[in-house]
Amino acid sequence: MPQPPAQVTAAEISRIAGVTRATVSNWRRRHDDFPAPSGGTDSSPLYDLVDVQKWLGGRGHASTADPAEELRTTLRLHPGGGGMTGALLPLALATARRTPDELTALAGLSDADLVARADRAVADLAEVVPGAEAVHFAAHDVDVLRALLRCIQDDASGEAALAVLTERELEDSAASGTYRTPVQLADLVARLVPGPYAQVMDPACGSGSLLSAAARRGATVLCGQDSVPVQAQRSAVSLLLAAPDADITVRAGDSLRADAFSGVTVDAVLCNPPYGDRDWGHDELAYDARWAYGVPPRAESELAWVQHALSHLVPGGHAVLLLPPATASRASGRRVRMELVRSGALRAVVALPPGAAAPFHVGLQIWVLRRPEPAGPAHTSVLFVDTSETAADAGTRTGGTASGTRTGRTQLNWTALTETALTQWSAFAKDPDAYADEPGTARAVPVVDLLDDVVDLSPARHVRASRTDVAPAELAREADEVRRRLVAGAKSLSKAAGYDDWSAAGPAPRVWRTATASDLSRGGALTLLRTAPDSKGSAGAAPVTAVLTGLDIARGTAPSGDPSGLRSDGAPVVAAGDVLVRAVAGGGGAMARVADDADAGALLGHQVHLFRPDPARLDPWFLAGFLGAEENIASASTGSTVLHVSPGRLRVPLLPLEEQRRYGEAFRRVHALRTEAARATELAEETARLLVRGLTGGGLVPSAPAAAGSGATAESA
Repeated sequence: MPQPPAQVTAAEISRIAGVTRATVSNWRRRHDDFPAPSGGTDSSPLYDLVDVQKWLGGRGHASTADPAEELRTTLRLHPGGGGMTGALLPLALATARRTPDELTALAGLSDADLVARADRAVADLAEVVPGAEAVHFAAHDVDVLRALLRCIQDDASGEAALAVLTERELEDSAASGTYRTPVQLADLVARLVPGPYAQVMDPACGSGSLLSAAARRGATVLCGQDSVPVQAQRSAVSLLLAAPDADITVRAGDSLRADAFSGVTVDAVLCNPPYGDRDWGHDELAYDARWAYGVPPRAESELAWVQHALSHLVPGGHAVLLLPPATASRASGRRVRMELVRSGALRAVVALPPGAAAPFHVGLQIWVLRRPEPAGPAHTSVLFVDTSETAADAGTRTGGTASGTRTGRTQLNWTALTETALTQWSAFAKDPDAYADEPGTARAVPVVDLLDDVVDLSPARHVRASRTDVAPAELAREADEVRRRLVAGAKSLSKAAGYDDWSAAGPAPRVWRTATASDLSRGGALTLLRTAPDSKGSAGAAPVTAVLTGLDIARGTAPSGDPSGLRSDGAPVVAAGDVLVRAVAGGGGAMARVADDADAGALLGHQVHLFRPDPARLDPWFLAGFLGAEENIASASTGSTVLHVSPGRLRVPLLPLEEQRRYGEAFRRVHALRTEAARATELAEETARLLVRGLTGGGLVPSAPAAAGSGATAESA
C-alpha cells in the first residue's frame, strides 16, 4: 500500500535548511514559488517534504541541513515512527565502530545491499545489546538507514545519533522515571567510592551515566540493568562506544523482581534508583534474603534499593546511591535506617542543593554505604555534609533548559560542590576518629546520638545544629572584608555600565551575508577543535593544572575543571585569542567568550567547542559575539531536553576586518558588563548571607544608635 507523502512543519524546514524560523516566514511571503501548504491548518501548515527539498536545493540551502535534524525528521516521517528506536540503537553502535572509509563504502551500497548489511550488523550484537536479536530491517527502512549513516559520518562518536534516537523515549519525566543523571553529579558519585575499583554495577542504569563515570575512573567490569528496554539499549550502546575495552554486560528487566545478576558481587554499586515507587514488589518480596536490615515498607522503595545494592557488594565494598530527602526522615523507614546505622553500613549522607538533578525542585541526597566485613572495624560515627551553600552560585539565574538546569533556578557551582563533598568524605574515610568537623558544612555524628525515636538522617538537622567556633571579632572582620569587596565590585559595575557607544542602524535592521563556521573552516579563516570523546586520564595525563569547562564560560571564571579525566593527546590546549563556545545550550550565563592569558595553557573540556580564528581575517571578539548570540545558538542546536550545539552550523556575518573590530570592541564591553554584574551580585549575596548568619547566631550585634533613646528593649520587655 503506497505511503502518504511526507509532510514537514515550518520549524522542521528551518532546521533542515539551517536557518531561523523568521527566515522561513520571509521565504513564504517574498517568494511566490515557495511550496504551498499541503496539509495542516492556517496557524500550523504542513508542507510536502519532497517539494521543500527541491525548492531548497534550487537555492543552495539543502547543503546546510544538519544530519542530526535530517535523522530526526526522517524518523518522524517513517511508518514505524518512534518504534524504530529499538532497532536503530544497536545499528548506531555497529555503524559508529566503522572507519571513515568504511562509512563511505556503506553510503555507496544499493538500497537492498544496505538493508542486508544492516541486518547482519545488528545480528552480530545480539549478545551485547538487549533486544538486538529481534531486529530486522525492510525496504521501507532505507531512508532512515541512510539518515542514520549520514548522522554518524558527521559525528563519529555516535552521540548525536543516540540523542536523536532516544530523545522522546528518555525525556526527563516523573511518570516514566527516566531522569538523567548530570555528568558532573555522575562523576561525583563515582569519586565517592574510596580507592580504585575494577568491578561496578548499576541496577537501575538508565542511559549509563553512572557506569560511564565509573569507567572514567578506571573500572573495567561494568554491569547494568534497567526495567525500561530503551534505557537498557541506550546504556549498552553508550558504554560500548565510550569504554570499548571494558567487560560490559547490560540486561533489560526489573532488578528487584528479576535480578539479572543474582549471586554476583562487585567492588562498587552506583545507583540513581526510581523514586516514590509503591509498586516495587513489596508483597511478593516480603521474605527476600536481601532484606538483611529489615523488610522495606511499601512506601519505602528507596530502602529496598539500598539493601539490593548492599547485597551485591563484596565485604568492604561501597555503594553510593542518589536518593530523595524523605528517605532520611520518613517514619515508615525508621527501623531499616536504625539497622543501617547500628550495623555500620551507612557511612555518610551528603545533601545536595535543589537543581543538582531531576526532580530539580528537590534537594537530593547522596548516601554512601559500605558492606560490613566479618570481624571488621566497628564504625562509631556517620558523616553528614551539607553542600547547599557552597554550591550556590548566587545571582546567576538560569534562563533556559539544559542538562541539569531549569528555568529560574540558581546555577550551581559544581566545582565547589564536588570539592566540599570529596574533601570532607576523604578526611572522614581516612580516619573517622581524627576527623574534625567543619561548622555549618560537615559533622561526624556518633552512632549513639542517631539511634533515637526518629533516626532522622537529614544532614541539615545535624550540620546546622553544631555550634560555630568562629570568634565574634573574626566574624566582624570577615564581614567587613566582604563588604569592601562588594563596594569595589559595585564601582567596577558602574564603570562597565557607562558604555553607550551605539546608535540606531536606520529605519530597518541591518542585513548581511553570512557563512557557517564549517564554511569558514574550509576556507582557512578559522580552525574548529574539540576534545576527543574517548580522552581519559591515565599515566600519560598532561601536566596542566585545570580544564576549561562550559560552566567556566557561563560563570565567567578561570578554568576550574579536573584534568585527571583528560589526556594531552586528546584535548587541545587553549591559547589566548581562542573563541570558546559551550557545547550545551541553555542554563544561563554567557555562551561564548574569548580566551585570555588566564585561560591559556588549560586543557579544553568535553563540553566546549574551540574556534581558533586567523587574526588577519577574523576578529576574536566579533566572532565570539555572533557565535554566542541567542538566535544563532538556537538555530544550531539539536535535542529537546538537552540542547547540543552543532558548531559547524553557527553563522557569522561576512564583514571587512576593520568593521569586525568595531563590533568586537562592543561585544568585549558587553562581556565585561555581564561579568561585573555577576560578580557584584554574587558579592551582595555573600555579604547578606554572612551578616544574617552573624546576627542570628549571636556573633554580630547591631551598632548602638548615635543618641540613646528611651523605652523598653525587647530583652527587658
